[in-house]
Amino acid sequence: MSDQKFFIPPQATPPLSVVLIEPDIPQNTGNIARLCCATGAELVLVRPLGFRLTDSALQRAGMDYWKSLNPTILNDLEEFFAWAEGRRVFYLSAHGTQNYAAVKYRQGDALVFGSESSGLPESVFAHGKTESTLLTLPMQKNARCINVSSTAAAAVYEALRQIYSWSSESGSGIAGIPGAAEKASP
Repeated sequence: MSDQKFFIPPQATPPLSVVLIEPDIPQNTGNIARLCCATGAELVLVRPLGFRLTDSALQRAGMDYWKSLNPTILNDLEEFFAWAEGRRVFYLSAHGTQNYAAVKYRQGDALVFGSESSGLPESVFAHGKTESTLLTLPMQKNARCINVSSTAAAAVYEALRQIYSWSSESGSGIAGIPGAAEKASP
């Protein structure tokens, strides 16, 4: 357990869902699993996966967090679209059309990431474009893309900053979280 002063108390429902569609690098998925466990976000994996869930690189990257995580596993894109029905879903891509920080995130939103080797599948990208929910992280013009686990961390923490009303002026990393002040005391 961390000894830091700022923390996110457990919530009854996850603040966000992080969806990985057809991930193919186990270390990135393991890092994102750790991120989800540390932030209370739900992890959703959409098959096919480019590795086995028992892969040693996945386990190593996710450390012992896998024991605390119960990811939702969807069998294909059809199951994903059924899962996403009725949710606010944002799709992150190097080819997105909106700045990820310009969105007004809310509790229950889903952030969707494609595979490391090919990004979002064409049908998912097209859906995001049609819905005007295709986001990107700003980067230098000559950069091709940002690592998916880095992108997930930036997007998740920006969404949580908004959901929990964190600000640099609040003086507290737990501002805006119901019950956090009571739980912060030793």
